[in-house]
Amino acid sequence: MDLLVALRPEDGADAAEADRLGRQLRNELRSLDVDAVRPVDLGAAPPGAKSGTTASLTELLVTLSAGGGVFVTVIATIKDWLGRRGGGSTVTVTIDGDTLELSSATPVERAELIDTFVRRHRPA
Repeated sequence: MDLLVALRPEDGADAAEADRLGRQLRNELRSLDVDAVRPVDLGAAPPGAKSGTTASLTELLVTLSAGGGVFVTVIATIKDWLGRRGGGSTVTVTIDGDTLELSSATPVERAELIDTFVRRHRPA
């Protein structure tokens, strides 16, 4: 199962702050029992760039094994990570075109959204 995890930092965050937040989220996700966490390839780099391609540190592709427990852990980790940030950033998780947005919802609203999303996508 592949999850597209996209971080949208709070308004006013500069590129360095966005990169820092993206690296923090990536490191937390990599510490889980996932197969891979890698930045999304954005295609060819602009002319004169040192690398042939560019990658986004705020868009991550998380690859999971078939086990449903890891999926729940990934969603819980993102929720906890956002909670430690003070509510200014938003993270979306997309599976097969179905997107869950985690942002400044109340804890009860966020829990309901997450429960519904997890039920729809939990491997059998």
